[in-house]
Amino acid sequence: MSTVKGKTKEEELAASKEAVSSAYDKLIEAKEHFRLAAEAAGVDMKEEATEQLQKGRAKTEELGEQASVFVREKPLATLSIAFISGYVLSQLFSRK
Repeated sequence: MSTVKGKTKEEELAASKEAVSSAYDKLIEAKEHFRLAAEAAGVDMKEEATEQLQKGRAKTEELGEQASVFVREKPLATLSIAFISGYVLSQLFSRK
């Protein structure tokens, strides 16, 4: 009867080892899936940031071109705006 109990304990031990091994394999597989998902999310964020940067550059170039046209078309108004802006800023930052 001792061998029957011994075999049962050995079988239980083997089944437990197999269950632990299976759980470990699933854990490793899940870890890999999470890693791949994180990488994909990072790539998506990088592409989105690049797209926003390109939009920002285009808008900056457009505004620069508009300013350049305004300066060429209305030089007196440009000088007046620059003078007034400088005066206001100097008054704001001067110590009194």
